[in-house]
Amino acid sequence: MGRGRVWAAGLVTAALALSGCTGGDDNGFRPGAADAGDPYVPGAGNGGYDVGHYALDVRYDPAGDRLTGTATLTVTATRALSRFQLDLAGLDVERVRVDGEAAKHRHDGAELIVTPSGGLPSGRRFTVEVTYGGVPKPLPNAELGDGGFHATPDGAIALGQPESASTWYPVNDHPSDKATYDLAVTVPDGLAALSNGVPEGRTSSGGWTTWRWSERAPMASYLSTLVIGDYRVSSGTHAGKPLVTAVAAALPADGPAAASVARTGEVADFLAARFGPYPFEAYGGVVVADERIRYALETQSRPVYGPAFFRGDRPNTEVVAHELAHQWFGDSVSVARWSDIWLNEGFATYAEWLWAEHDGGRTVAQTVVERYAATDWSRPTVDPGRAGMFGDAVYQRGALAVHALRRAVGDEAFYRVLRGWLAQHRDGNVTTADFIGYAERTSGRPLRALLDAWLVGGTPPGLP
Repeated sequence: MGRGRVWAAGLVTAALALSGCTGGDDNGFRPGAADAGDPYVPGAGNGGYDVGHYALDVRYDPAGDRLTGTATLTVTATRALSRFQLDLAGLDVERVRVDGEAAKHRHDGAELIVTPSGGLPSGRRFTVEVTYGGVPKPLPNAELGDGGFHATPDGAIALGQPESASTWYPVNDHPSDKATYDLAVTVPDGLAALSNGVPEGRTSSGGWTTWRWSERAPMASYLSTLVIGDYRVSSGTHAGKPLVTAVAAALPADGPAAASVARTGEVADFLAARFGPYPFEAYGGVVVADERIRYALETQSRPVYGPAFFRGDRPNTEVVAHELAHQWFGDSVSVARWSDIWLNEGFATYAEWLWAEHDGGRTVAQTVVERYAATDWSRPTVDPGRAGMFGDAVYQRGALAVHALRRAVGDEAFYRVLRGWLAQHRDGNVTTADFIGYAERTSGRPLRALLDAWLVGGTPPGLP
């Protein structure tokens, strides 16, 4: 395919900047846009404002699958607004306050439309408090699989990519609007309530326990998670930071799942030696037993793993390496648009190959030969289409492109590119064009033609 397919990604940031509002309004105030303008997730995300922080206080009763909560958002208007929208699917809103004053609100499908008592000028910092509740449900998606809040016999699992957060709290549900989080989750005594970031302790009263978590680094909303139920929770420290892992009680205490997540710190150190310092304040992982979760997801600082990765009697640390690599590629440095998801998955897959070689498995060279032979070169890595977001072109062909870059510039320059890229864009959002430009400047070599061939070319390039 033509080089223009790659460089079109460079238009993403500009396009997003223009999508904040539509239409006119009195006194210069305008309504927020219907969505963030990302065709891969139509209707998700909103323009006209930036969320800086979510303070979530939720209570979940598994007996009736009912969730109630108060979400307090700290927001900055990026242009003058007469109203704005939040993503909230399937839950009822009792009250909305903007800067402490009652605001009008209505639901339109999965959109919560809020009209404050007065207009919000561009640059204005304000708070939004939403009191809500109901029986959460996942978001049905025939192409990508259901994401969001799943009730379980003993609790719940809130998880999914590219959308999930809107099923359990009001949110600007697009990775281009990252924010910090404080979470308080109240559940019946005896159940664990696991989420992102640093554990801030728990308290019990009247048969209920409140678990508190804090994610102090900006986080894309799809990376937030909530796992409630009967889990064996292990808490400790690694490299001076809290390390919290949990394995569903339904899985063997001495089985492959427990053995795999027990190596989380070791795998993270291996990756840090190549990518630079671990980017967050906590480590961890959660293994669920629910067969509906047929994937693992890099939920920030605490990946969640489905049970299928731990069949048999042998640990699977390759999936741990993949999800931990995402803490750098995808979590700390996030895509500005889903069409560039290879920047997450291609690098995480390559990290998986690196770890396998280090841990006594197949060499990277062996894996490259095998994946190269199996690649369908008609399927592009960049802008693979919504249905292809999680296809082999994104993961395997993307990783082959990473290896081709390594072979072209040599190991010293390759790792210098990766570490510099991650340091420069930490906590930010990026595009494919951003990466290729950075790699060229840092390595001092022209790389556009090479990466164009590996990422979107229709014929097999020479094996590196």
